Amino acid sequence: MNWWHRLKKNPLARFGAILLLVFYVAVIAADFVAPYNPYASQPNGSLLPPTRVYWVSQQTGQFIGPHIYPTTQGDTDLKTGDRQIIVDFKKPSPLRLFVTGPEYRLLQTSLPLPPKWDEVEIFGGIPLNIHLFGAAGDAKFNLLGTDDQGRDQLSRLLHGGRISLFIGIIGVALTFPLGMLIGGISGYFGGWTDSVIMRLAEVLMTFPSIYLLVTLGAVLPPGLSSTQRFLLIVVITSFISWAGLARVIRGQVLSLKEREYVQAAKAMGANPLYIIVRHVLPQTATYIIISATLAVPSFIAAEAVLSLIGLGIQQPDPSWGNMLSLATNASILVLQPWLIWPPAVLIILTVLAFNLLGDGLRDALDPRSLQR
Repeated sequence: MNWWHRLKKNPLARFGAILLLVFYVAVIAADFVAPYNPYASQPNGSLLPPTRVYWVSQQTGQFIGPHIYPTTQGDTDLKTGDRQIIVDFKKPSPLRLFVTGPEYRLLQTSLPLPPKWDEVEIFGGIPLNIHLFGAAGDAKFNLLGTDDQGRDQLSRLLHGGRISLFIGIIGVALTFPLGMLIGGISGYFGGWTDSVIMRLAEVLMTFPSIYLLVTLGAVLPPGLSSTQRFLLIVVITSFISWAGLARVIRGQVLSLKEREYVQAAKAMGANPLYIIVRHVLPQTATYIIISATLAVPSFIAAEAVLSLIGLGIQQPDPSWGNMLSLATNASILVLQPWLIWPPAVLIILTVLAFNLLGDGLRDALDPRSLQR
């Protein structure tokens, strides 16, 4: 466990791990953490800026603790573009933890399953109506403002994070076993098997991945649900990502297959596939763990790019990528920056956290570092 102590002593890796833990817990429990339903629109509440928190009553001047006031959108000046924001200072709403709100089912899980790949409920969830925080009154607490449909931006960020964060985990879970097995077979058997597999891998590696994703995303059949699109994006990105890993694993297997324990297993008549899976591939675990951690950001970026250009997860379902797609409108960057910065910052922080954790794992597991 020396590597674990080395990892804990790395402050950057520890920061990345803690940040990722917070993000994943928040999106898994998004129904509880988010104050509102991500699909529900607020009456006269489109494009509201982040709600201002007051501590002193705006009518009496007395200190009453953190509270907010009902805020709605007024008329827009067609000449200047200025929007009137109406705040009702007669109805203060105190901010509270663990407030009653819209009902939801905590940890509800559904997956697209064959043969039709329709969504099937795996776990019905725990029915609750308690939210982590909110306003006890008529006012709505929009910590990060609302979008053009009057939907709470924070709630959509939390629910959208489920897609953006888990697409990397699921993508790696599909890509790495495929790349490990194909690379192991190629390196172990050699000869024409190695030549055919490596030529196929080289052909796949010549494709510019982002352009291939855009092309394949554009030909997806219409009418797909967001879950089905999510699955297709993962499959597409996994299909074009295994080749590089397979080449590296093949190189490691070429040296590992000559080791004494592999030759002993051969002499005892063990099945070649068993030798590869049981004796050869586990010796590449250090590289696999590090590479998997560093590969997750590429899947997150791929989803963000596809959703940014309208080929990924479609509205009204949220993801960080399609929430960031509003950045293509220059006026929103100037007039409603709260719609752009939160998803952009979360994507940057997530990619940074995975890279910091991957670098920490590389330093902790590197045999040369352990010898030093």
